[in-house]
Amino acid sequence: MKTVYHKSDSRGYANHGWLKSHHTFSFAGYQNPERIHFGVLRVLNDDFVQGGMGFGRHPHRDMEIISIPLEGDLRHGDNMGNSGIIKKGDIQVMSAGTGIMHSEENATEQPVKFL
Repeated sequence: MKTVYHKSDSRGYANHGWLKSHHTFSFAGYQNPERIHFGVLRVLNDDFVQGGMGFGRHPHRDMEIISIPLEGDLRHGDNMGNSGIIKKGDIQVMSAGTGIMHSEENATEQPVKFL
């Protein structure tokens, strides 16, 4: 396996006020033709979400979504009736398969950092 090294300060960055996000691979407004996917990995974002804010319900399909809180608590909910709080040290793996609607939101008033 080839080792690929990217310095953290070379990633894409977006600041939406409530969300600060570093993009390892091309994502949203950050486009880098040398950083489109890594094998089957499409996205690796390092997100910082203000308290009480988050990603409202949105769709995914044909992918695995992995959420790893580094600091704080992340609330998950989906259209299959699943809900819960993902905490530092937890890893959530969700299979979107033929389609799922889900949300990820900061579960507290303190900032949350997650991958």
